[in-house]
Amino acid sequence: MEKITILHPGQMGVSIAASAKNGGNAVYWVSDGRSLETRVRAEQQGLIEIGSVAEAAAVSTIIISVCPPHAAEIVAEQVIAAGFRGLFVDANAISPQRAGRIGAMMTAANAAFVDGGIIGGPAWEPNRTWLYLSGVESERVAACFSNGPLEVEAIGVEAGKASALKMCFAAYTKGATALLCGILATAESLSVREDLERHWSRNGSNFAVETAERVRRVTAKAWRFAGEMEEIAATFELAGLPGGFHYAAADIYRRMAHFKGAEETPDLGTVLEALQNQPKNY
Repeated sequence: MEKITILHPGQMGVSIAASAKNGGNAVYWVSDGRSLETRVRAEQQGLIEIGSVAEAAAVSTIIISVCPPHAAEIVAEQVIAAGFRGLFVDANAISPQRAGRIGAMMTAANAAFVDGGIIGGPAWEPNRTWLYLSGVESERVAACFSNGPLEVEAIGVEAGKASALKMCFAAYTKGATALLCGILATAESLSVREDLERHWSRNGSNFAVETAERVRRVTAKAWRFAGEMEEIAATFELAGLPGGFHYAAADIYRRMAHFKGAEETPDLGTVLEALQNQPKNY
């Protein structure tokens, strides 16, 4: 049995914690500075509360970081500062070069490191969400989730490989959504959106309706996807390919970031107005 702390149990993190608990592990969460919503999620899953990262470092054999991409290194630095010498798993949507930097930080601090990449939504059902792992101790981490429903696969001992897989997968899924956002906003601006949707709907196709719903739904996570697009752009550049498409996708998502926390999904007109009216950020 491992003693695992999940940093931090948001909607994705708490599902990872639940699968770790299903594997027979003691699973902790850090309550310092966290919201009431986080507390409710953690308590619903029966996670063990501890007050601070320092306490987590003292009690845990494994710490798993699940946070927005821009905070990945900040969280890692907090764990190192707390004196953690166990196994740190970065399961964030970051580029392989950033994963490599975090791994080097952990090695310098005498902590072990495993790189992780999550594909799919919160892991409440089998065969829906995968955690890919790379690093010398990947199999040890995979064993923590043996009872699911999270699906886990170790794909090598080279840290950064799991992050590279995640980046390549999300480059299409979330990148394509950003492209559709831009297409609809452009068509609206040029007064051809209805014509475009009519053409998309020929021969009984549902593509126009599905696209509109896809653009509306992504507003809830746009604030988080902006940073992920920049990580994907950096990954492309590492491979010698242009990152410009995904830098532009990051800007698309930044234009919708203010929809975070909205009580209702905005209507399509409101989304398109937001996309058209905000200035470029790159």
